[in-house]
Amino acid sequence: MNGVSLLKCICDKTRFEILELLQKNKELCVNDFVEKLEKDQPLVSHHLKTLRKCGIVKSRDEGKKAIYTISNNQLSELISIVTKTSKRIPVLCSDDKCC
Repeated sequence: MNGVSLLKCICDKTRFEILELLQKNKELCVNDFVEKLEKDQPLVSHHLKTLRKCGIVKSRDEGKKAIYTISNNQLSELISIVTKTSKRIPVLCSDDKCC
């Protein structure tokens, strides 16, 4: 996967929120995401499937639940760096349609 492909996979608000939660919590199940994100289960499952297809998250079965984690430490570090950096950069664009 190249850099542009990676960014396309994570550049969605819900997917990035999922990754931030995983970065903080290490592993979560679908119901955890639904509760924390206050989003419908089918939407959360769709985004988890996309992240899994891209190789960004992996899952393991625990009883009837699928437990999700970020697939490797470099991706976890990337999410942490992007989150921290975004808090330090002043808002450059006031047009919501821009970025």
